Amino acid sequence: MNPSSEAEEGGLKRLLKWAAEHGVEVSESCSSLGLGHSLGVSYFPGAGGRGVAALRPLTKGDLLLKVPKYALITTHSLISICETLSLALKPHLFLSPTQVFTVCLLYEINKGKSSPWHPYFLHLPRSYSILAAFGELETQALQVDYAIWAAQKAISKAKYEWKQASTLMKELKLKPPLLTFRAWIWATGTISSRTLHVPWDEAGCLCPVGDLFNYAAPTEESDCFEDVDNCKNEYAKDDLDMHHSQRLTDGGYEEDAAAYCFYAKKNYNVGEQVLLSYGTYTNLELLEHYGFLLEDNPNEKVFIPLEPDMHSLSCWLKDSLYIHQNGRPSFAMMCALRLWATPSYQRKSIGHLAYTGCQISKDNDTLVMKWIAKKCDAVLKEMPTAIEEDKSLVHLIDKMEEYENPWEWLKEAGAIFAGEFGSNNILKAALVVERDETALVRTKMLIDRWKLAVQWRLMYKTVVARCFSYCTETINSLSATSIS
Repeated sequence: MNPSSEAEEGGLKRLLKWAAEHGVEVSESCSSLGLGHSLGVSYFPGAGGRGVAALRPLTKGDLLLKVPKYALITTHSLISICETLSLALKPHLFLSPTQVFTVCLLYEINKGKSSPWHPYFLHLPRSYSILAAFGELETQALQVDYAIWAAQKAISKAKYEWKQASTLMKELKLKPPLLTFRAWIWATGTISSRTLHVPWDEAGCLCPVGDLFNYAAPTEESDCFEDVDNCKNEYAKDDLDMHHSQRLTDGGYEEDAAAYCFYAKKNYNVGEQVLLSYGTYTNLELLEHYGFLLEDNPNEKVFIPLEPDMHSLSCWLKDSLYIHQNGRPSFAMMCALRLWATPSYQRKSIGHLAYTGCQISKDNDTLVMKWIAKKCDAVLKEMPTAIEEDKSLVHLIDKMEEYENPWEWLKEAGAIFAGEFGSNNILKAALVVERDETALVRTKMLIDRWKLAVQWRLMYKTVVARCFSYCTETINSLSATSIS
């Protein structure tokens, strides 16, 4: 929703007023939607929507915002103000910290206006598009096996945790709507997508106003190959560091300040959107935990099926055998395939070359590139839809807002893409619901999730296609070098 609308702007003003009353520095001199003297809430079409803009030039490392500890929402802060909640939790020690926080959040929501955080709760999204919120139709729209499995796992986990906590929620006498799985998904989505790390609570904290920042993927050194003849050992270190590194952040809780502090990750000009990097995530991970994707994600990893012995012959972890966003195989993937392409009787004597990232021979690299290219081609051909079809589908979904009557859009889309799911078409499923406002809202939510699934598979196929092109070009280059 565009924040220029009166309703949302009014809600945002109330939130900032509440924040000022709770120790967050909110400036009234520069803007009614200002945060301190450095930041303002603005709208960035195509770049995350509502976000935070620089009101003055900012330098990397500048303190942007401080949110006092007593304004943060944690399990401890919610339990400390309610003895009933504290006593009810004692027999349920088997629940995880996140489950406990989820129940506590729903209990606080149950209080309505009497909750001290009510203005913040009103400002939260009404739904999330995390994987756990996906239905069967959106899940199948992902098309790629490991993505479908990730969605199914997230859904099963959410249902299991909800059932585990249901007895406690009933004991707390939550209102019926807050006992539903839909409410549980909303609460877990809030926690999954908005919590920040604090040292005293494993489940993290909700940080009012601090969660207005949009996300920027942290950029890290690429470990991809500039050419197959010039591989450096430090690339291997990059791969391993990426795999084992802790999540990157642009802020944290500071004991001395008794507040959560946010810092500028780079220099910003006036009017530029101020972004935070709160982790290195692939697009599937972003979808799972936050409910969005990045079209240009430097941390993207795409996996294609490999032969079983490719894994068994090397010590590389499966998660390190992937394709970069630019289409180039990871260092570990090249090492593993070079070793696999080496005759068994030579592996002991020259296998160390593969592990150090050096080319074993041009013939070896040619064999590796041919195998990857063939596999990429097969993966693309096995997909139910092609790249151009997915692009057209995303374009059609984007046109939905141009229709005064969304049901007419559904009819047109259903006619054009009737085969999206065969007899189980997602659009047919959307059309059968009753035509009231509630059903329309739910249908739009379903279509939003469907669009994310289509976008994810499009990005996946695009990377696989880039890899095919890269391997083909490399094969041609190796061939030309051999001839000369």
